[in-house]
Amino acid sequence: MHHIVIVGGGAGGLELATRLGDTLGRKERARVTLIDRARTHLWKPLLHEVAAGSMDLDHHALDYLAQARWHHFRFQLGSMDGLDRARQVVEIAPTFDDEGRELIQRREIGYDTLVIAVGSHTNDFGTPGAREHAISLDTAEEAELFHRRLVNACIRANAQTAPLRPEQLHVAIIGAGATGVELAAELHRTARELVAYGFDQIDPERDVKLTLIEAGPRILPALPERLSKATEELLRGINVQVFTGERVTEVAADCVRTASGRAIPAELTVWAAGIKAPDFLKDIGGLETNRLNQIVVEQTLAATRDSRVFAIGDCASCPWPGRERGVPPRAQAAHQQAMHLVSNLARRLRGAPLRAYVYRDFGSLVSLGEYSTVGSLMGALLGGTIFIEGLFARFMYVSLYRMHLHALHGFAKVLFDTAARMITRRTEPRVKLH
Repeated sequence: MHHIVIVGGGAGGLELATRLGDTLGRKERARVTLIDRARTHLWKPLLHEVAAGSMDLDHHALDYLAQARWHHFRFQLGSMDGLDRARQVVEIAPTFDDEGRELIQRREIGYDTLVIAVGSHTNDFGTPGAREHAISLDTAEEAELFHRRLVNACIRANAQTAPLRPEQLHVAIIGAGATGVELAAELHRTARELVAYGFDQIDPERDVKLTLIEAGPRILPALPERLSKATEELLRGINVQVFTGERVTEVAADCVRTASGRAIPAELTVWAAGIKAPDFLKDIGGLETNRLNQIVVEQTLAATRDSRVFAIGDCASCPWPGRERGVPPRAQAAHQQAMHLVSNLARRLRGAPLRAYVYRDFGSLVSLGEYSTVGSLMGALLGGTIFIEGLFARFMYVSLYRMHLHALHGFAKVLFDTAARMITRRTEPRVKLH
């Protein structure tokens, strides 16, 4: 039986495994295996809400083993660290438990078709101190770590009798793209709600400071300038400090230093600037990669040097006809590529020629929590580009997540889960307190 192996259970990889399991695995036309180093899945655009405490990971994480059972594919826990294309095997590093004991030994998994969908992580560009003193929101564990540190910082500040140090309760966010901006807005709200739960020695307006640092000339460079300016005005209106044109040169334990000589006090620092594919992909198995470690693929999504290997999502460098740059690293691109590959892999099994993938840009949306949502929508049906803000934009933003859930579970389960969460939400704190 033809064996399809998918490495990476992010938005694209899990949607692909689910659909292939339902179409090929259920009918035993192919064996589908998903490999991921984590045991649960969370839609990556939601990590800023986990970090801020407005979303409880336990209520939204999806167990890979359960999804595999429901949708006729197999799940293997592990992290890919090598590829032998001659023997057609994926090399999986040993897996360890929380106490450092080996859980699963090093192993190899054979494939007939391989799909690499390992996503991306933030790129600190080798900035001194970034790895030691800044947290990147690449995984759910990192988002939860930041939230625990935020809660602990509030507990510490509330209990001490001495005046607050200059950096105490100050949060610096490096990078003012969608993640940085969304985190700043969400933190402004949740920090104030957190303080309201018994931290009576802290004045959120006076003591909790949020600073957004961007090396470029404006925030949200992917959005039109009008929306960028409107968003910056909103952030300044809620007392978020915004610095543009400030390149970070060092991250220290108590401050962030920039090329202009500015030292910005910060007890907590989040690095949200720049992305690159995981380092292990660089020249893996002799595949062609670019300077960001992305696997270079044809328009069919097959790797340029091996027609049996495909790559989708942020870890793939895919051409965009008529554009100088390739397909942008967005969740909508991963979703589109996953759905396209479902069709292409079925064609490959039949021996039919593969079809070219063409990215369809539906625009960008950025959530500012309860304050606003801004974005642009594109498409032929709209007659070009329209700018949206407010409740309609918020509805569209939430709909993106619902579309992801629909691809994983179907309409009925999403409907009932949404209704259940609306009810249980009323019996829980509005912010996670631990």
